[in-house]
Amino acid sequence: MNPSSHLQLLAQYNQWMNRKLFASVATLPDEAITADRGAFFGSILGTLNHLAIGDTIWLKRFAEHPACSAILQPIASKPQPKSLDDAMFAELASLQAYREWLDELIVHFTATVDNGALDSNLSYSNTKGVRSTRNLYALLIHFFNHQTHHRGQVTTLLFQAGVDPGTTDLLATIPQEAAD
Repeated sequence: MNPSSHLQLLAQYNQWMNRKLFASVATLPDEAITADRGAFFGSILGTLNHLAIGDTIWLKRFAEHPACSAILQPIASKPQPKSLDDAMFAELASLQAYREWLDELIVHFTATVDNGALDSNLSYSNTKGVRSTRNLYALLIHFFNHQTHHRGQVTTLLFQAGVDPGTTDLLATIPQEAAD
């Protein structure tokens, strides 16, 4: 599997899992969604907001790369989140609509970015202003890994609230191949 195909698989998995999580979260009453559960970002809503913030920050960084700027132009005009624990959305429906938009953009981006660009570097500043230059492909792997990490936290919070989101493994989205 080439790097671009790998990223497309991760983007499709990301979209599939986010839809599953939001459907599971929507079965809870608002007070269960916003309750502080002692998680790093407090509540289920806080953790889902963090994921949207992280994705927004990274996509805005990727949009600064010459090979990605046209593809990611829609995110460039979005406001920069103020902090990693900012409450971008106070209620689930608005956050879900933004999440759907982000996931569509991510799917389109990974289907469009070429392998040559993935071998290049991206220079960016983190949220504290520290400059870094790193391989674009490796940063995209980090981007998807970050999402998986925090979705795992949301899954745990859902289980604690009595909701089973079902299968969450990447394996569920890898197509079955014919036997050799």
